[in-house]
Amino acid sequence: MSIYHKSASLPPFVAFIYFGGYLVRRGVTGRSGRINNLAERRSDGHPILTKPKMSWIREDAPKFFQKFCANILKAGPMPKHIAFIMDGNRRFARKQHVERQEGHTQGFDKLAQTLRWCLDMDVREVTVYAFSIENFKRSQEEVDGLMELARQKFARLLQEKEKLDRYGVRIRVPGDLTLLPQDIQELIAKAVTSTSHNDKCFLNVCFAYTSRHEITNAVREMAWGVEQGLLQPSDVTESLLDQCLYTSHSPDPDMLIRTSGEVRLSDFLLWQTAYSCLVFQSVLWPEFTFWNLYQAILRYQVNYHAIQEVRASHRDDVEREERELDLSVALQRLRHGEGVAGDDPTAGTAAAAEEEEEAARQVACERRERTQRFLQALERKRTAYFEELSAEPAR
Repeated sequence: MSIYHKSASLPPFVAFIYFGGYLVRRGVTGRSGRINNLAERRSDGHPILTKPKMSWIREDAPKFFQKFCANILKAGPMPKHIAFIMDGNRRFARKQHVERQEGHTQGFDKLAQTLRWCLDMDVREVTVYAFSIENFKRSQEEVDGLMELARQKFARLLQEKEKLDRYGVRIRVPGDLTLLPQDIQELIAKAVTSTSHNDKCFLNVCFAYTSRHEITNAVREMAWGVEQGLLQPSDVTESLLDQCLYTSHSPDPDMLIRTSGEVRLSDFLLWQTAYSCLVFQSVLWPEFTFWNLYQAILRYQVNYHAIQEVRASHRDDVEREERELDLSVALQRLRHGEGVAGDDPTAGTAAAAEEEEEAARQVACERRERTQRFLQALERKRTAYFEELSAEPAR
């Protein structure tokens, strides 16, 4: 069960800080949600959008009051991993009477700013829904524009390797990259391999991704493991499927934020957010502010203990199911002559129970060994894909 408590009341001191942020936001911008780069307007009254900064991580120092509030927020439990559905770029473009592509460009600039805020608040992992497989169904003009934007941004990322290394940022790109143009695959592979040594912060850019496609691929990987003799059918468990997902190296998100007012997940991290705090906000993504992020983290803190309880309960359930599976396999072995037979006169005695437990432990040990060999082979296969692509000459 995912935790989303929209109407949760806030502790008094937290409410005071949030209200203070609201007053400052109103005083600085004149109205909530206004973005700073809409300063000039054309003669027809439509805004002139200034060219956004291209950097993946902004170097802006936090404002004093933002830093003050963030430090208070960090006195409570903080999410270590936040996922974003960055929705509203096209509606923002219509609202500002600009081209769709400009809306997507502004959305990227907002991502860079948000990553800066996350760094300042010690959120060490961020996952973003950059491009869904469903987006291929949009007009060819828009898809081509998004692909060109991806080329620019991943090329820029490679140019900023020194900055990424300074912050210790590792880039991962979950998704079916084979659906993308070859040159974009190569740029992504270079970005992934060139930052693979970093381990302080993690940015997961989900590209050519949907959750159902990811889960289907994980099932195929396990089937491949059985075909190769690395796994037995009884080795297929919930925890093994979890380790075959694109996001296997990341903990599940503590919180997922979706902007634009839509209250749905749109096939994003369905498996991983089963026990996460879900926050839906009406603000369009390019208008997302520090205070929107602040409010979302407050929601997480209010629901923190409930989240931890359901996660612990789920972990216990998974471990119990695996023990039961191991015992079932062990009993089958024993009944087929590898130990106590089904009509053994000692069946049901303490000695028989001890033998069954020992057989179950042996089964669990063998399963873990097979699973480890399979996961190592799977990792080698995936690493080889990125290394081969990143070795391709620049086009």
